[in-house]
Amino acid sequence: QVELVESGGGLVQAGGSLRLSCAASGRTFSGYYMGWFRQAPGKEREFVAAIGWSGGITVYAESVKGRFTISRDNAKNTVYLQMNSLKPEDTAVYYCAATSANINLVKVKSKYDYWGRGTQVTVSS
Repeated sequence: QVELVESGGGLVQAGGSLRLSCAASGRTFSGYYMGWFRQAPGKEREFVAAIGWSGGITVYAESVKGRFTISRDNAKNTVYLQMNSLKPEDTAVYYCAATSANINLVKVKSKYDYWGRGTQVTVSS
């Protein structure tokens, strides 16, 4: 069992930055690929970014590429999402998730084994 707790969400103006954190506890954190998803009101939960075990592999959605950076610190059992140049369309609840699936499947939300409860990010125009 892996427990995930997100933090760092909030209200920010367009063009601003936020850094989300996801603290993991339970089973060996380093054995999982970690992902961030988001869900806006009335929309499906969508993939944002994922990172491999060692942090050497990262995958991003096209909509955030060049603006968001995912990283992890296995010693602290924490994964981060640095979000820069935020846009109103980035407004959503952001979820952290863990998967033991292959890196080729990290964009597929059904392949994730554990989820956090989410943190709200609101970007005003």
